Parts: sequence; structure tokens; C-alpha cells
Amino acid sequence: MTIPFNKPYITGKELENIAEAHRVGQLAGDGGFTRLCNTWIEQRTGCHKALLTHSCTAALEVAAILADIRPGDEVIMPSYTFVSTANAFVLRGGVPVFVDIRPDTLNIDETLIEAAITPKTKAIVPVHYAGVACEMDAIMAIAERHGLIVIEDAAQGVMATYKGKALGSIGHLGCYSFHETKNIISGEGGALLINDPLLAERAEVIREKGTNRSKFFRGQVDKYTWVDIGSSYLPGEIIAAFLWAQMQAASEITSRRLEIWHRYHAAFDQLERQGRVRRPFIPPDCEQNAHMYFLLLNDLEDRSAFIGFMKQHGISCVFHYIPLHSAPQGRLSGRSAGELRCTHELADRLVRLPLWVGLVESQQEVIDHAIAYLKDAAAC
Repeated sequence: MTIPFNKPYITGKELENIAEAHRVGQLAGDGGFTRLCNTWIEQRTGCHKALLTHSCTAALEVAAILADIRPGDEVIMPSYTFVSTANAFVLRGGVPVFVDIRPDTLNIDETLIEAAITPKTKAIVPVHYAGVACEMDAIMAIAERHGLIVIEDAAQGVMATYKGKALGSIGHLGCYSFHETKNIISGEGGALLINDPLLAERAEVIREKGTNRSKFFRGQVDKYTWVDIGSSYLPGEIIAAFLWAQMQAASEITSRRLEIWHRYHAAFDQLERQGRVRRPFIPPDCEQNAHMYFLLLNDLEDRSAFIGFMKQHGISCVFHYIPLHSAPQGRLSGRSAGELRCTHELADRLVRLPLWVGLVESQQEVIDHAIAYLKDAAAC
């Protein structure tokens, strides 16, 4: 493709940081760069404690253990999300209960959550799609009424907010991704945000293979041992060194992505007014991070034709998730709360446009070809 869907951004300081990690002589996890990254997240979001993980999937798995998910426990989540959102809980024997999404933001429909709660419900997992916040006040109120834990899947939400609060810092736990397709990257990588102080000590143990090794290094115990279940969820120090360079440039990266996002948004305004396409919707209480720009076309046939047209012109545009409730493992492991009509419809219509730092020089070409297809299709 002449214009790829994604192109990982490098600030220029990543290799210098990696060389420094090697010079110091610690390439395993929880070195100096990991501590810098954890502190950055804590200061940026206001969370009680942040712990880097080797992926957002890992952060979700730690969250599932902290939530004490046991066989048969139900976990409410949208079906329109990545498999890791469900897998983390299925691995503990949990049952995903899929709730429909809102037609405007494509986030979980908070008005449908309460009806999906049963005596088996243990947790709610809102997913902030495209870096746009779910209606967290309503979700937290529901959780409080029913004694449920809220785990924010904020994989796409770094640098985005809801009513001034950082995504990932509102629920009891939050999970970030630093995968190369995200805004702030380390190739692979993630973080667990702990907002309930009562969960902090156990989170540290679970992340460190079920041992109290962190306490040992702080001099709080004279030896460390196996005290809980857990696994190796730490990233290596090279990953953290790379990530630290990205975090230092996070504001600039976000600003440049927002410039691209708003240029797309302005370009398709008239076509939306004509009913040819639908653009993303950002609620007034949400500050988004330009994680992605998508369009909603008429139907699956229209979307397939659009993707094919753009591909012919060297531009990679892609659809997103296959709803989990319709996937083989989703049908086996979970259940749907209702018909999920919005999920079915919008999943077939959504197409994502290229969005990466540096796209500005080629963005007009993407816009011109997209508009050409949409106008020609409308004329037909």
C-alpha cells in the first residue's frame, strides 16, 4: 500500500533510552525506565498506582484475578470489542454477558446494563471505543448499587478524558495498551491502573508471579516467597525504555493526531449532511485522543466496495471487530443480553481510515479518493 493504515511513530529518543538501559545493566523488568513510566501514568491520570505490563491483555488478566472471578461468575461487557476483553475473564471461568452498544459512540449502552445483572454478576467492563469515554457516572452508580467491580478497558484511551478525569482512572481498575497501533507505543505493552488502594498490594504480587518480590526489594521482608496466584506480567526494561520516549512526547503526539482527526471530520461534514455517511460523535463531556477516525457507511456491501476502491488506489482502509457474541468461542463461552441490534448493524458498516503521525502529507489523497467513492456511489 502507498498509504498504510498504520505506521508506528518514533520520537528519535527510543534507541538512546534502550542503550542507556543496557549500560545500566538491567534488561529484566522493573528497572529505572519502568519506574519512570509508572510514575508518569500515576501523575497523568491521578490513579493510586500504575503497573506496567507486557500487554493490555496481561493487565486485563491481572484485573480478572483481582476481581476474584470464579467459574460461573458473569462479567458484563460489550460484544463490539477485542477478544482480550472477554478472554481475560473466560480464562478464570467467567461468563461474558454481552450488552448492546450505543448507536452514537459505539460504547456499551449504559441504559441496558442493569437489566443484564443477575445474582451471578461480578463485574462490569466498559470499553472506551476509539478513545471516547463510556458514560462512566451512570456505570459507576449501577456498580455501586449492585456491589460490582468496574474494570475499564481503556486500551484505546490514553490521553483521553471523561468530565476531566483520565480514562482508566474512574473504575476500580483500568487497563491501557501501548501496542504499535495505539497512540503511545512500545511495540507490545500495557499497564494496569489501580484506583482502589485496597487492590494495590495484591496487584503487585499477582504481576510478580504470585510472589512478594517487590516487598523484598523495598526491604519490607527479608526474603520473598510464593504467596498468591500470579504469572509473569512484567515487560522487559527495553520495552519500558522505548515507551518512556513516547510518554515524554505524548502531548505532541496527541496534538498531531487530533489535527489529522479534525481534518477528516471537516472533510466529510457535507457528505454526512447529505445522508451519505456518518461521522464519529464525541459527547460534550468527553475529550477524545484521536485514536482512530472511522466512517459508518450504508451497509456491509457498501463498506466492502469502499475498502476495495481505496485499495485499488493504494490506500489501506480496514473494518474493525467481528462481534464477540457471534464468534465461535463467544457463542461457547458467553451469552447475549438482548438482540444486540446496534452491534450487528454498526459492525457491518464501520470502516477505519489511515491515521498516524506523519500522515498529513498524504491525507488529502485519502480524503479525495474517499469523497470520490462516496459521491459516485451516491450518484449510482
